[in-house]
Amino acid sequence: MGLSHVDLGIIAAYLVGITLFGVRFRKKQRTLRDYFLAGRDIPWWAIALSIVAAETSTLTIIGIPGLAYESNLAFLQIVLGYIVGRVIISFVLLPQYFKGDLYTAYQLIEKRFGPNLRTLTSGLFLLTRAAAEGVRVYAVSIVVSIALGTGELTSIAIITLLTLIYTFEGGLAAVIWTDVVQTAIYVCGTVIGLVTIIHLVPGGWAHIHDVAAAGDKFRMFDFTWSFWKPYTFWAGMVFGASFVTASHGTDQLIVQRLLAARNLRQSITALLSSGVAIFFQFLLFLVLGVMLYAYYMLPSSHFGKPDRIYPTFIVTHMPHGISGLLIAAILAAAMSNLSAALNSLSSSTMIDLFLRLRPQTDENSRLRISRFATVFWACVLFGLAMLCLHRVPSVIEVGLQIASIAYGALLGVFLLGVLTRRATQAGAMIGMLLGFCVEVYLWQFTRVPWTWWVMIGTAVTFLVGYTVSRLFDYSRIQEQ
Repeated sequence: MGLSHVDLGIIAAYLVGITLFGVRFRKKQRTLRDYFLAGRDIPWWAIALSIVAAETSTLTIIGIPGLAYESNLAFLQIVLGYIVGRVIISFVLLPQYFKGDLYTAYQLIEKRFGPNLRTLTSGLFLLTRAAAEGVRVYAVSIVVSIALGTGELTSIAIITLLTLIYTFEGGLAAVIWTDVVQTAIYVCGTVIGLVTIIHLVPGGWAHIHDVAAAGDKFRMFDFTWSFWKPYTFWAGMVFGASFVTASHGTDQLIVQRLLAARNLRQSITALLSSGVAIFFQFLLFLVLGVMLYAYYMLPSSHFGKPDRIYPTFIVTHMPHGISGLLIAAILAAAMSNLSAALNSLSSSTMIDLFLRLRPQTDENSRLRISRFATVFWACVLFGLAMLCLHRVPSVIEVGLQIASIAYGALLGVFLLGVLTRRATQAGAMIGMLLGFCVEVYLWQFTRVPWTWWVMIGTAVTFLVGYTVSRLFDYSRIQEQ
């Protein structure tokens, strides 16, 4: 059926409207505290919605329905682990962040260990966050190219440029408040999509339920004791808890939002409430995939990749007007995630690297350089997205795998700093490098499911870091 002029008008209105809405926050940006922490005056509910938006990239909206289309609801086992990880962060890491006036997660590492390890951790964040975000930006091109008929290069350029404009101008305040708007748009759009599918399927929900049940699509739990299966209850809980403890407790993308809260209590409230919201949101996207299975009853090879199923359905089967709204909803998630990445990459570059070399830089110059750093990272992400063309099979799993490679090493270092007093900077650096190498090895040379990588990397980093630190201490005592 394709998109009509009404659909294209809705998409254009969204793109222009959200860009102008974000730009209006420019006048509030006078210091780095304003630009990177929104003046620490954001209410908890807005931070919670922003966290949800940051977790909900295009990978989620097109990848999770495709995953359910091919399998079932087993991914929810991982999401339950996401909630456990948030509880761990609330008790272990967040209190440490609010003991000082911190702008980035890696300043905490310097306070505990020293500047060299801070440089190493922030550098690892910049490297892996950029790589993972490149996959997410590429995922946007799948939707835009299907919807608008543009080439993937043009699609990536359009979204990157528009997101850059309001992130460049408005800083974290623009990122968070546009996230709130965009979350409402894509959740409402997805609900409308569900209702529309029910009306399009002869027999409605009753028929969908019968077909899905016959295909075992409603299976959520798998208690099999198998290390080699990625979607079991045990793998899901371990991965979900360790992944979120790392991503929300050590990754500047999320930590930056938590630091923008008015106090520790509001930060914890925002984090925990976002966990409840994210569970129901993933359930929503998974059920959408199950419903598409009942509608099509075709193998995903018919679409080329499972990631193309949902956007193809929107463009070819949704009524005009609703198609435009749903495409705008997917773009909302994409832009909110991209803006978060740009701002967090810029803040870590500026605070953790540049200002350590040029601490005397005046406030106006700091703001100007921070904005240029945002432009630089937009160009990097654009280039990385182009490298993903025709090389990525399933965007949701590839995105999680890339992030997992670094998260184990990062989480291991943070736990060394928070849980032990005897760990040294040298020991932590050796442990981190070895933990990262182990995760790269798991990724490239083994069949170990990616759901175990973060836990293994964390354990290696922590145990090696602690052991080496104790050996160094013992050697010094012997020398004395």
